[in-house]
Amino acid sequence: MCTLVVLRRPGHDWPLIIAANRDEMIGRPWRAPGRHWPDRPEVVAGLDELANGSWLGLNDHGVVAGILNRFGTLGPAPGQRSRGELVLEALDHADAKDAAAALRQVDPRAYRPFNLIVADNRDAFWLRHADPAGRQPVAAKPLGAGLAMIAAGDLDESETPRLRRYRPRFAAAPAPDPASGDWAAWEALLADGEAAPQDGPAGAMRFATERGFATVSSALIALPSAAQAGRRPVFRFRAWQPEPSPWREVPSS
Repeated sequence: MCTLVVLRRPGHDWPLIIAANRDEMIGRPWRAPGRHWPDRPEVVAGLDELANGSWLGLNDHGVVAGILNRFGTLGPAPGQRSRGELVLEALDHADAKDAAAALRQVDPRAYRPFNLIVADNRDAFWLRHADPAGRQPVAAKPLGAGLAMIAAGDLDESETPRLRRYRPRFAAAPAPDPASGDWAAWEALLADGEAAPQDGPAGAMRFATERGFATVSSALIALPSAAQAGRRPVFRFRAWQPEPSPWREVPSS
């Protein structure tokens, strides 16, 4: 159950900040975010080595995309395409509006259900594919200003233990300050391993289970406003599994 936190602040020097935890089988091979696709040199994203797609990334135009599986749909299915392809397809666009318009046209029968967040420093969208049979089209919903959180269910869904526990904490915590390099509060929340006993391990932001399903990495992305001439997006990443690594900045140029 991957998780994305989206903070939109129109008019701010840093109008978009995204925090992400990726939950996956530890044995599924991946590579840290980088420019892994020769045919997409403008894309900086994590690489899923099994399917050659991604779970989270950004492009040189300032578009961010992140995908999450919906409940009960972990892993591939015969005859259906990898959902990681959709991140790369979103990042083929120079504008979040155009990306959302294109991705809502995908054939829902071709993919298992997903949540897809696509954003830039002006707009943000939630693309929702919730019908396993693929009879319903992909829906696209604009995200308003403020903080939103999504995992394997719907946006800001209080029935999801992780969202119920952590959304208020992210909302109350000091937002990251990319200009000064202060990410401490959100980094601590992404690393938090506490869960209510009734919720089980997956109720925590970071967890590991005996069957090998765990939080394998965390990421933070911030996009500057158009008025911040010369500022570059900030992309921070750290691994938890199979071996932990410290936070580092991903080169974006």
